[in-house]
Amino acid sequence: MPVDVRTEIVIERPRAEVASFVADPTNATAWYENISSVRPMYSGTLAVGSRAEFVAKFLGRRLAYAYEVREFVEGERLVMSTAEGAFPMETTYTWEDTETGATRMTLRNRGNPAGFSKIAAPMMQAAMRRANRKDLERLRAIFELGLYVNGEPGEPP
Repeated sequence: MPVDVRTEIVIERPRAEVASFVADPTNATAWYENISSVRPMYSGTLAVGSRAEFVAKFLGRRLAYAYEVREFVEGERLVMSTAEGAFPMETTYTWEDTETGATRMTLRNRGNPAGFSKIAAPMMQAAMRRANRKDLERLRAIFELGLYVNGEPGEPP
């Protein structure tokens, strides 16, 4: 069973600010609760082919994987994927302006689990939906509660 989770939020900040922050993998630990570390494996700016190693905890398991940028349109869309482990996944971020000048951000995770992960797919999808909603709320708090100061994240609430 394929897993496909799409979550959307409106953040009352300009799209360029939100997209720039989210598209920097080193900021992931500030707003993704389950990501404990990120190590970029590229120099310079993010581009198609850039890779970053992530360490996360999901459903009580430690996961280490590398994401590779598949598509990047600055300020509009970022697609990354991993083929590693029992759950190869693609993550897509999109950013759009709202009529009020805020940012509508969409986070989409999709993949085709294998092995035991395939059996657990319905449970994984529900857990991913909850985690994504929580992470996007945390991201909104960073921006809307003034925790994003001078281009640097503060401590999430």
